[in-house]
Amino acid sequence: MTDDSAGRILVIDDELGIREGCRRALAPEGYSVETAATGSEGLLRIQEQPFDLVLLDVVMPDMRGVDLLRPIHEEGPDTVCIIITGYATVELAVQAIKAGAYDFLSKPFTTELLLLAVRQGLERRHLSLQARRLQAMREEAAELARAKAELERLDRFKSTFMLTVAHELRAPLNALQSFLLALKEGFISADQQEMILQRATERGQELLDMVNDLLKIAAVRGEGEVSTRECLSIANVLEKVFPLLEVQAREKHIACTLEIRHRPQVLAHPDQMAQLWTNLISNGIRYTLPGGQITVTLEEEDGWAVGTVQDTGIGISPQEQARIFEEFYRTPQAGKLEPHGTGLGLSLVKRIVEEHGGTIGVESAQGEGSRFSFRLPLAAADSATDR
Repeated sequence: MTDDSAGRILVIDDELGIREGCRRALAPEGYSVETAATGSEGLLRIQEQPFDLVLLDVVMPDMRGVDLLRPIHEEGPDTVCIIITGYATVELAVQAIKAGAYDFLSKPFTTELLLLAVRQGLERRHLSLQARRLQAMREEAAELARAKAELERLDRFKSTFMLTVAHELRAPLNALQSFLLALKEGFISADQQEMILQRATERGQELLDMVNDLLKIAAVRGEGEVSTRECLSIANVLEKVFPLLEVQAREKHIACTLEIRHRPQVLAHPDQMAQLWTNLISNGIRYTLPGGQITVTLEEEDGWAVGTVQDTGIGISPQEQARIFEEFYRTPQAGKLEPHGTGLGLSLVKRIVEEHGGTIGVESAQGEGSRFSFRLPLAAADSATDR
């Protein structure tokens, strides 16, 4: 059996003497040599198996050797091609090199010249493969470095998030414990007990709200797969949640209007779409003073469902707008108007929107109200329903 460890070579030439002469010169050097009498036959051999180097006649009955260079390199980008011709000219050499040839030999050529050209060609291939492997290793190392940095960033975020959660839970827990201890030890007079119990209930509700919001945020990540979503009318979802929110607004003497200009279909989780509308509208109600106005609109625009909640509330300063979607963050103005809050509502809204391939933003000025707008991609027409 022939040892082809030195290299696999294909000779494509219509002259039998050239084909066999190349075989006799190369085989004793350990090369595995195959031959083809036409360009079509040579191309078929190349498509059947890989070759390290091809000796290619420039003129054959069915095609020019130069025209084979492209399909050869499409099959094997690192295959080295050497043109062999009896019509060597500068123009031919330039044309062959531009087309991807490594070198060319003029007929007749000696065994020594053939072996030299083949060795140099295979060395060029070896260096090319090494360079490709080195580049792949560099890219892999860079990717591993990026992955390592991302893991470290996520680990830092996880630690920070856990510390923040612990800090946010501790305040209401401390207050609740203080109220209960005061009652237990009898430090609270009978006429103050109802007030203390009311405060304890409020702090307990604050804890429950925070835990529920944390669970919702985790659920957005856990249920984000597109395969588990359904095509639904975001207008239908809005119409289901709006009446209850409108009652809450009326209790605060806030006018709340709804404008559904289109009824876009989106691929989404129904519960998360309800959370999206509820959090945005209730946020507007919470931070709008009595006598104010909230306007909720829904429309389509250039392949997007666009929802807007605009209020005439306390507004947000430009410095605060960059942070309002962070977990647990509340502006100083919001804290003064509503002392108790989880600071998770808008971060949950942002996660829901982004997990559904959308975007959300805010336009606001302090003391002049806020306008929250989100965009969600429309569902494909063939999956539309009227849920």
